[in-house]
Amino acid sequence: MASIEERIAGLKANTDRGEAVKIIGLFLSELEKGTIRAAERDDMGVWKPNAWVKEGILAAFRFGILAEFASGSLSFVDKDTIPARRFKAQDGIRIVPGGSSIRRGAYIAKGVVMMPPAFVNIGAYVDEETMIDSHALVGSCAQIGKRVHISAAAQIGGVLEPIGQVPVVIEDDVIVGGNCGVYEGTIVRSRAVIGAGVVITASTPVYDVVRGQIYRRTAEQPLEIPYGAVVIPGSRKMKGEFAEKHDLQVATPMIVKYRDEKTDSATALEDALR
Repeated sequence: MASIEERIAGLKANTDRGEAVKIIGLFLSELEKGTIRAAERDDMGVWKPNAWVKEGILAAFRFGILAEFASGSLSFVDKDTIPARRFKAQDGIRIVPGGSSIRRGAYIAKGVVMMPPAFVNIGAYVDEETMIDSHALVGSCAQIGKRVHISAAAQIGGVLEPIGQVPVVIEDDVIVGGNCGVYEGTIVRSRAVIGAGVVITASTPVYDVVRGQIYRRTAEQPLEIPYGAVVIPGSRKMKGEFAEKHDLQVATPMIVKYRDEKTDSATALEDALR
């Protein structure tokens, strides 16, 4: 029997919709089990995208047709191939009432807590004991590690297209502060702390005042936040006559320290809330 990867590759514009929907259903089930992922870390710590998985997600949109869904007094219209997931108590996942939604094709591990309202999109991978707080987003194909705290109103972008680009990755034991935004394939290494209000995009230079370095995305490598880095909002002066005349500045994330025991004790309340 052909593998799920081969079956996804075989989906063409003229494929019978009934057969395509069946293949897509099997594909989404494997995503939900965590047996396939949109991106994976190799033995050298390098994150690489699985382009065929992204192709499968795009096929779920392409072959889906609009359908109505109901949940209590709420109604929704979306592609029939990707309805919201449903869970049982034995799944070991805590989803607090109040308007949260997890789309089909998202992997949610045991011990995950999700406060309302929050949203996890298709292709996302959320590992064990992670907290997704109120008004938070986990974007399509985003990879979230173990024991991550995604604070209230934080936005974790994905990256579905281009299919060859690594999505946003948040590794184990990272704290993402309130009202943060991490977008465009940024990789946040383990134990980093992203302070409240920090916004990181692919074009954002990150200034490390501890090590005296500037981190940027290159043509070959995504932007990475180092292991244990503590990042806070900062600013730098803009160049140009007009900008200098008016003392204009642009927002710039800054690494001001690296995580230590004191930082850990300041976040100990998280364990009590689980």
